[in-house]
Amino acid sequence: MSDTPAESAKPSFRSDVTVELVKHSAADSDVLWAARVSTAGEQSLDELSKDPERSKGLINYLMRDRHGSPFEHNSMTFFISAPILVFREFMRHRVGWSYNEESGRYRELQPVFYVPGEDRKLVQQGRPGKYEFVTGTPEQHELTGRVMEDTYLRAYEAYQEMLAAGVAREVARSVLPVGLFSSMYATCNARSLMHFLGLRTQHEQAKVPSFPQREIEMVGERMEAHWARLMPLTHAAFNANGRIAP
Repeated sequence: MSDTPAESAKPSFRSDVTVELVKHSAADSDVLWAARVSTAGEQSLDELSKDPERSKGLINYLMRDRHGSPFEHNSMTFFISAPILVFREFMRHRVGWSYNEESGRYRELQPVFYVPGEDRKLVQQGRPGKYEFVTGTPEQHELTGRVMEDTYLRAYEAYQEMLAAGVAREVARSVLPVGLFSSMYATCNARSLMHFLGLRTQHEQAKVPSFPQREIEMVGERMEAHWARLMPLTHAAFNANGRIAP
């Protein structure tokens, strides 16, 4: 691995995130055989060949009465590209999650930065627990984009200057902002994902309100869309029971 900086890529700015489902072993039937082993023993394996639709009532019962362990016998691995500020919030979720993130110690970080899109509400009103966000004026949006882009460019120039002078990557990266894009693999099961979604998304069916930062909510929405296709009965039961993880 070279100790000298590579030819720099042209700085770019994004207002979106990337979430790809790269591998999975997850189906509604996983919930059923895990639950039925308590009463059927080895005969619970019959659920592997049956239509889970016939047992959606059991899935709903497990969700409603918060029998959570049957929802853990599955796995989903996502590739996520998002601003570093999103990953700092992700790390609050530790039970049932595994992470491996791109390292600024071992590779030169690329100049891809987050700038809020026009639909990102900028102005906070109220107090924590009671606050709301409103759109903001065109002037505030213009200021935000201009200042962020200018700050990013100056920070990345400083990073490149230090690398060119032979400063170690793990030291030079200190000047980079949390709006820099990073990437990671995140692996979870349905139960841990439901807990994440209950905290990191707003939803009309949620019994307990949540006030997530919009950027991590964007990631959550995309993860949920993948999961809903894999486990539609479990997803429907999650919504029907107030989006509270069992």
